[in-house]
Amino acid sequence: MAKRAREVTREVTAVRRPEVRLPPLAPHGPAELEPEGDYDGLEFRNLDLSGQEGTGARFMDCGVYGCALDETRLPGARFIDTVLSGVRGVGTDLSRASLRDVEIHDVRMGGVQLFGGVLERVLIRGGKIDYLNLRDAELRDVVFENCVLAEPDFASARLDRVAFAGCELRGADFTGARMKDVDLRGAALLDIARGVDRLAGAVITPSQLVDLAPAFAAQVGVRVVA
Repeated sequence: MAKRAREVTREVTAVRRPEVRLPPLAPHGPAELEPEGDYDGLEFRNLDLSGQEGTGARFMDCGVYGCALDETRLPGARFIDTVLSGVRGVGTDLSRASLRDVEIHDVRMGGVQLFGGVLERVLIRGGKIDYLNLRDAELRDVVFENCVLAEPDFASARLDRVAFAGCELRGADFTGARMKDVDLRGAALLDIARGVDRLAGAVITPSQLVDLAPAFAAQVGVRVVA
């Protein structure tokens, strides 16, 4: 059994992290976001972008620092080789957005709509995100590191080479999710509210297995009585 456990551990494919190296950036200025806007090599710093409309916009080689994104609409937007740091906001709409080679640092956000999105080579480090909606999303080579995810929704999402390192997963929903090479061993807190039966393709530690035992028992209809 121990030998088999070691073999499974070796089979977990490592996540490919993004390597974002931004060129010198020009300031964006006071202009509001525009639908289908094309933003290349720009710095958005300490701007209030709340309520603005950027449906289908493209951000390439951009830095977004300390900006407010309350109710900002960015459905279908594309973020490529971009860094977002210190961003804050509630109700940001990023539905069906595409993030490729993106780093997200120390954000404070709630109710982010990323359902149907595609995340490839993305690092989310530090900060806290409440009610992150990743339903039906595709995550490939994504790392959640030292952050807090309160009631994240991964229902029907596809997770391929995803790692949770030093982060807290509180009340996570994995209903209908599909996993491959998902490494949960580094999670500081692993609290799964729904979808514990969808962990096939994930790796956990023996202590996490003990913590999840009541959820596994409930899933198969076993009552544990002292």
